[in-house]
Amino acid sequence: MPEQRLLFEKTGRAIYISHLDLMRTFQRIFARASVTVKHSEGFNPRPKISIALPLSLGQESVCEILDFCLVSGSALEELPEKLNAVSPEGIRIIKAYNASRKPKDIYWVKILGQMEYDSGAPEDIEKRLDDFFAQKIIVIKKKSKSGISDFDIVPCINSVGFEKTSHNTVKVNAVITAQNPALNPENLMAALRQLSPDLAPDFTKFRRIEIFDKDGEIFR
Repeated sequence: MPEQRLLFEKTGRAIYISHLDLMRTFQRIFARASVTVKHSEGFNPRPKISIALPLSLGQESVCEILDFCLVSGSALEELPEKLNAVSPEGIRIIKAYNASRKPKDIYWVKILGQMEYDSGAPEDIEKRLDDFFAQKIIVIKKKSKSGISDFDIVPCINSVGFEKTSHNTVKVNAVITAQNPALNPENLMAALRQLSPDLAPDFTKFRRIEIFDKDGEIFR
């Protein structure tokens, strides 16, 4: 049986739900909606669901992907309404459909962000940020399971732009790698903090807007 897929949003208060807790949340959502999904085998069977590109805590998204496999019963077109009726605040199912591509085909993610400066954005902030990210090499120190390593973020950036929207706010619009390797939007801010701290904001927030394959086509 082919896998099914949900396109869903994670916004508002739900941004503080961790990835593991989000998996548990969806197990409860399916159960409360009386939607039967395939389970793993063994002594402790669990619903076989998976979420592509785990979202960092505190970030929003309107293009999250969850794969599952229906056992029987519910029609796909009825799922969003049934699941939304029992979903917590901030989790909203947009669409349910048969999956035709593997999550490994996701290559780019479009993000929107907001940078806030408590004392006001630095002078000529847009140009200075553009010049900074136009460099051919931007190496940051990145923490991983094996320790601290050097990470050049430039190959992971397809595009990045900035717009000052108020005295202390700058909007970020970027397309960055989704995986292998993934570039977390916070890595952009880490580059500023480490290499040009006078441009680093005091507060940031980010939202995933869309995901694409390697050719720039929207992934579904």
